[in-house]
Amino acid sequence: MRKSKGIKVGTGAMILFFFLTGVVTGETHWNFQAVDSVGYTTYLTPAVITLEGIILNSPEEMLDPTPDYCEIPFNMGGQWQIFIQGEESDHAGTALWMGQNYGNLPFVPLEDSYTNEEWVAELCRLNHDPASGYLFTPGDRVRVTGYWVFYKGKNNVNETHDITPEYDFTVELLEPGVGLPQPELVTLDELKDQNDNFIFDSSRLTGCEHYQGRLVRLNDVSFATDPNQWDADATLEITDGTKTFPVKLGIGSGIYSGSNNLTDTFDVVGIMDQENSSMSGPFDNGYRIWVTNYDGNGLVLRDRGYRRGNLPGDISGDGRVDLQDFALITADWLLTTPGIGDCN
Repeated sequence: MRKSKGIKVGTGAMILFFFLTGVVTGETHWNFQAVDSVGYTTYLTPAVITLEGIILNSPEEMLDPTPDYCEIPFNMGGQWQIFIQGEESDHAGTALWMGQNYGNLPFVPLEDSYTNEEWVAELCRLNHDPASGYLFTPGDRVRVTGYWVFYKGKNNVNETHDITPEYDFTVELLEPGVGLPQPELVTLDELKDQNDNFIFDSSRLTGCEHYQGRLVRLNDVSFATDPNQWDADATLEITDGTKTFPVKLGIGSGIYSGSNNLTDTFDVVGIMDQENSSMSGPFDNGYRIWVTNYDGNGLVLRDRGYRRGNLPGDISGDGRVDLQDFALITADWLLTTPGIGDCN
């Protein structure tokens, strides 16, 4: 028998209380992602928070949302995830995640999974602004309200593995198409020590924690692992010649076996993420740069393609057409992709 989707007592009633009374705390990503000396969260209350920021990715290019209800241990079925980056002095970012088959986890009741029909309805709800029906896209400014859980080094907004409606988190549109944040230029010397270990700083003023959840750029790197391992959902190591760093490839349509045409030295633009190797800590490793799609430009491992909804002329992929797009067109006017057509 499936679990009733009605109102529950206990913590479920608590979130209903928060929403009905308006006792929902507006918070910064910086405070929300605070950690201690071993990388565990120091942010303990409240249970429900509100965050604002810029959407960094399309969810279907990061995790596979395809409905797949099953009763197989640890099989999550469809998944959905986006990153929201804080603005101005709010120097941090937060992932929003949900999955279909929570009931396949050993600590969750089996009935706490979405049927395929219910999952599709949830995807529709999260992908659109509830007031206008607008389809969210990277570069939109949004407000998020919901529960949160610490997972492998960072706090995520999610449903705490519960499908009852009071555990739903909400995404609201504040302003469409304001543009992606400018990627922060970072070097491997800022992310790795002399022994090629991740630099962890609990103050988050330096090292990997300083950039976590944000859009970053690494210049002049090459593959340290066999580039033939390139494929959707693969992880490859890049290097500056001395130090290395993992790059997680997404599942966007431009990433597939054989689509890698990057030159020996290239740049990388992606989201700084962390999934620690241990669930019990210390949470000072597992950092990676997540590149969710690739447009085949041959020079920079990033996606400068159309936004969701296909906005013509948006060369930079920031959700708007402006002088930056014109500059990118003129900068690449006479460039060619090596090995394509008659050009070498």
